[in-house]
Amino acid sequence: MRKGFAYAALLLLPFLVNGQTPNQQDSAWIVDNYTKLEKTIAMRDGVKLFTSIYIPKDSTEDHPILLTRTPYSCAPYGEKKFKTFWDTHLKYYMREGYIMVTQDVRGRWMSEGDFVDVRPFVKDKKGSKDIDESSDTFDTIDWLVKNVVHNNGKVGVFGISYPGFYSTMAAASGHPALKAVSPQAPVTDWFMGDDFHHNGAFFQMDGFAFYSSFGKPRTAPTIVGPKGYEYTTRDNYSFYLKAGTLQGLSKLIGDSVAFWKDLYSHPNYDEWWKARNARVAMFDVKPAMLVVGGLYDAEDCFGAWNLYKAIQSQSPATDSRLVMGPWFHGQWARGDGSSLGNVRWGSRTSEWYQNNIEIPFFNYYLKGKGPKPSLAAATVFFSGENNWKKLPQWPPATAREQLIYLQPNGGLAWKKPGGKGIATEYLSDPAHPVPYTEDIHLNRTREYMTDDQRFASRRPDVASFVTEELTEDLTLAGPVKADLKVSTTGTDADFVVKIIDVYPDAFDYPDAVAQIGKSAGGSYVMGGYQMLVRGEIMRGRFRHSFEKPEAFQPGKVEQVAFTLPDVAHTFKKGHRLMIQIQNSWFPLADRNPQKFVDIYKADEKDFQKAMIRIYHDGDNSSAISLPVMK
Repeated sequence: MRKGFAYAALLLLPFLVNGQTPNQQDSAWIVDNYTKLEKTIAMRDGVKLFTSIYIPKDSTEDHPILLTRTPYSCAPYGEKKFKTFWDTHLKYYMREGYIMVTQDVRGRWMSEGDFVDVRPFVKDKKGSKDIDESSDTFDTIDWLVKNVVHNNGKVGVFGISYPGFYSTMAAASGHPALKAVSPQAPVTDWFMGDDFHHNGAFFQMDGFAFYSSFGKPRTAPTIVGPKGYEYTTRDNYSFYLKAGTLQGLSKLIGDSVAFWKDLYSHPNYDEWWKARNARVAMFDVKPAMLVVGGLYDAEDCFGAWNLYKAIQSQSPATDSRLVMGPWFHGQWARGDGSSLGNVRWGSRTSEWYQNNIEIPFFNYYLKGKGPKPSLAAATVFFSGENNWKKLPQWPPATAREQLIYLQPNGGLAWKKPGGKGIATEYLSDPAHPVPYTEDIHLNRTREYMTDDQRFASRRPDVASFVTEELTEDLTLAGPVKADLKVSTTGTDADFVVKIIDVYPDAFDYPDAVAQIGKSAGGSYVMGGYQMLVRGEIMRGRFRHSFEKPEAFQPGKVEQVAFTLPDVAHTFKKGHRLMIQIQNSWFPLADRNPQKFVDIYKADEKDFQKAMIRIYHDGDNSSAISLPVMK
């Protein structure tokens, strides 16, 4: 282990050797010490998948194989053109002598076959025509261990985001050579919480930006990527508001994107969606598992938490571990992980993870190098206190659900309120939806996950409830559960619940000013900052069932209960805890017309204003169940 990390330490030193920067040294070393091959590997049904293989020239020992399967291309193509491993921590694997393999998945780029988004797992395969991503992984691994010279017969698989999904499917392949798998920010369930839906609400901005290019069909294997939609404005709030309904957005994307049409054809959590839930494959998993994700991942926060829980419950004998850091999507594999937006973490968390968890994990299982990593079941960074905790389970056994109640006049307390018919009301207008961030952007930001929420607090259609100053630290560890008692004058509604850490106002507060990104310059005043710790949306029609939506009865008090993704955060003494509730989160999520119709087919006339009432009295007590860690 010491030899590998000595190399890593040298690579990180900011010095010049022979006039070269460290990255130039790395690139020259990799090209000098590796050979690149490009092969097409036949699957059991005859379809051939394009595969790039980087093999160490060192033949004095056998080397492990580390595989990534991706829909995002093996580029650059050509055996003389090398992937820029030296720009990421992957260079450390090269120094360790790994055989690095990247494969274009079926139907993408230079691979043959038809591409299917989140292709369903086939549990009982009866013949060569019963293929899925697990069988393609099995066939690929089988070819690699039999045909790549100087391999040691041990294979690992990892990938981030969509490649995280393919890593999950690899774990279900059952190949005996597969010893370690790390799904990172894995796409897991696109209806319940990842990327394109959250609790049934359509995340239109991510969906449109992604599928307007990714979803375009190809006529043959190609190295040329499709072009995305050409926007005429840099203001996404304006763009999606002018697009109007989801029908209007569909006209902009066109008729050629098959999965876009599938999204519209399956508005409820039907069998089609259930087959695309990656967790159904997580039974009797054989390889060691390292599930990795970001606390503040704007794309696949749901996947990492819930994939790990599925492995724990469905495959308890599997050697599985969870790592959650204070990261945006994939930040653990790039940058130093010392900050996100305006918030600073106090250490270089990405580098710590790479050197202390990921590389030792693969080195042990694939190279037999060093002692077995002493990884806790869950290694989780707690923001607020800015500290890693190594826990024997997740959620921690010491976390207890504790109800905190919405109070009259914007209060928030552990005591249940009294009285009758007491509510906070506001008008929700789809023509003026609540923005998800106060700034003007075209692309969805990753920083919104920790953004200052003062802009939302000042809107009349956002209800804010806040505690008194905390007299001691409050640590939350686990899923947050919202239990709202509401009524609406409409027949449908979305509900957004946000958990917010309110910083002290005092000018002498130690963190009153924090530097922000170099591109923005200057500083951001943190006194009074309302840091978003967790936010989630619930499409109200699914309050009783995601399979069978139901309309609201106008004026009737109803329960809307749902679970937010897990939280690992400490609200420090002197801070306050705030809960915000609103009915739109635009253009992150599509607008609910507030009328019970098929939203994917709704017309402009279907969108209507509605008076929303959030109840907080003795009979109808809206509360948030917090996982308080003792």
